[in-house]
Amino acid sequence: MRNPRNRVLIISFISIAILFSGQAYADEDDNFSDLDGPELSGDSENASNPLAAVSNTDIRWQYNDSYFGDSRLNEYFIDGALMLNPKLKFKYELHYWDTNVSGSSESDWESAIVKLIYFPHQGIFNSGIKYRVAVGVDYIHDLGDTEKGIGLGADQIGPFAGIALALDSGLTLIPLLQHFTNINGTDISITALRLIAIKPLGTAWWLKLDAKVPYDWENKTVPADAEIQLGKNITDGIGLYAEGLVGLGSDRLYDWGVGLGLRFNY
Repeated sequence: MRNPRNRVLIISFISIAILFSGQAYADEDDNFSDLDGPELSGDSENASNPLAAVSNTDIRWQYNDSYFGDSRLNEYFIDGALMLNPKLKFKYELHYWDTNVSGSSESDWESAIVKLIYFPHQGIFNSGIKYRVAVGVDYIHDLGDTEKGIGLGADQIGPFAGIALALDSGLTLIPLLQHFTNINGTDISITALRLIAIKPLGTAWWLKLDAKVPYDWENKTVPADAEIQLGKNITDGIGLYAEGLVGLGSDRLYDWGVGLGLRFNY
């Protein structure tokens, strides 16, 4: 197994480089609102942006049709966030699986995830593009049973770095780099590139593209996938969205998927 500490250090150096580049080439801007261009509702950002400085709770369902034979996965989960202060965000997820990947129908809790996101700097580049730098870490606690085909059999940590870029057109781009490694159980070493694009559609609708390209160092595979999300804010506090998912490349873990979400904004 490759030493995961080296890749954690690399991500740390990248985080520092992004931080200092922002300080060197941009002016300070203390306004934390409106990083998604035109407002969707009120004065809040779109919570589909993981780097948005907002508090919310989403109740979600996703279905994946597996690339391996006739197996399928129904995933039910809660995905929420709480702003502890203007520069520190706490996220949480709780996942429940219903799947037949083991050959029989099985249901159980799959994982609990907590994430801290720190926003060390934000401002406006000389070109006029607003930005927000983020660094943080995921802790993934495995609750599953691999004999049931649920979970990965290991707890993980995943440090990451990213930046949100709000263009004048209203489009927000969020590139992220993250490395996952096990802290017990099954050997896991995955470095993932992720690109999110969010575009407001009028005053209430939004469209999101979320592409993930992970490299699995243990299995030498690239199980990439992409998600398209179309949502609408029904009121200032409630939103609904639908998702389409597709596995990419010969190493994909599933062919296609769909999802629904109900969002509560605070």
